[in-house]
Amino acid sequence: MAAVCTVYTIQSLNSTSSISTSTKTHLDFHQKQLVFYSTGKKITSSRRNSTSGPFEITCSAGDSKTVVIGLAADSGCGKSTFMRRLTSVFGGAAEPPKGGNPDSNTLISDTTTVICLDDYHSLDRTGRKEKGVTALDPKANNFDLMYEQVKTIKDGVAVEKPIYNHVTGLLDPPELIKPPKILVIEGLHPMYDQRVRDLLDFSIYLDISNEVKFAWKIQRDMAERGHSLESIKASIEARKPDFDAYIDPQKQYADAVIEVLPTQLIPDDNGGKVLRVRLIMKEGVKYFSPVYLFDEGSTISWIPCGRKLTCSYPGIKLFYGPDTYFGHEVSVLEMDGQFDRLDELIYVESHLSNLSTNFYGEVTQQMLKLAEFPGSNNGTGLFQTIVGLKIRDLYEQIIASKSKAPLETRKA
Repeated sequence: MAAVCTVYTIQSLNSTSSISTSTKTHLDFHQKQLVFYSTGKKITSSRRNSTSGPFEITCSAGDSKTVVIGLAADSGCGKSTFMRRLTSVFGGAAEPPKGGNPDSNTLISDTTTVICLDDYHSLDRTGRKEKGVTALDPKANNFDLMYEQVKTIKDGVAVEKPIYNHVTGLLDPPELIKPPKILVIEGLHPMYDQRVRDLLDFSIYLDISNEVKFAWKIQRDMAERGHSLESIKASIEARKPDFDAYIDPQKQYADAVIEVLPTQLIPDDNGGKVLRVRLIMKEGVKYFSPVYLFDEGSTISWIPCGRKLTCSYPGIKLFYGPDTYFGHEVSVLEMDGQFDRLDELIYVESHLSNLSTNFYGEVTQQMLKLAEFPGSNNGTGLFQTIVGLKIRDLYEQIIASKSKAPLETRKA
């Protein structure tokens, strides 16, 4: 069995190696790939060489691959909350790499590794200012390295990934990322580059409307950071052209879109407190079956408030039906309003199908477990939880298909 291995060494001007098959340099590190032949699943070795410095060899058998999930959204749109909900579905707390850079953006749990695509900025904060570009501009990002490293991790090989330090605005020395069962790449551009997009097993876009985004940003930046209303408006306007040009178009490629809009239950309400949230699910995605309400393929409008669901003003309204989205057939599940009591959510859950839960009431249990998270009383938390369960199911189906494939090959 062939195993592809990666050797990481600190760059030395006089270093030579006779065992490397290819070398790439980034941030003063050499990456050297080797091919070993082994009957084992994994080989790990660490050595120190007087001429080339310390290096680590990490090997993984070619049939052990990582499932890759992409999550795209603008900054301040709930990516971190979604990540916490997703990792909670798989169990185990997501934490920064132990013993590493305290300013690392990476989160690692038993099953998942979440990497922030800000780490692939090619320009630091000063460099962007000098060139007059924002972090949203593709020119400020290294898509070649992003593609190479995501592909390498997906193939079961560790990489040395750079770190963008959000505190200093500088690029820090890289960190070792070992292949997890599930790799989540989250940030501004996971679906921008077609090469990276083609590596994704599933993709999500968090689409926050301008009205809600503005309300959220005022709440966060004025209340928590002391910014003025004028500076917040200026910041939003400065980012909008690049957002419209480079970030927003990615939603056409997403397998699922969580769209957050002002409520329609209160006329002319743009306060961002009561929300209308739509889960747009693309049809025909492998290993993914859209959730439906009551009857698959029908158009349903449902007001569940009453004896089994406590609803204060303005109440709750759910909708489900087929639609088209950027030319794709989709199913849409919508919730307008918010829950008064999360434990009563099981009433709504019992009317939804294709949830990919392991037991009755799992959606409600997950929501109660993370009740303090933002959006837990409305459709953002509900749909993030549902998508997390669907990703777990997708992962299990992919793993089952991979374990079945070698058996069928041997039979053939």
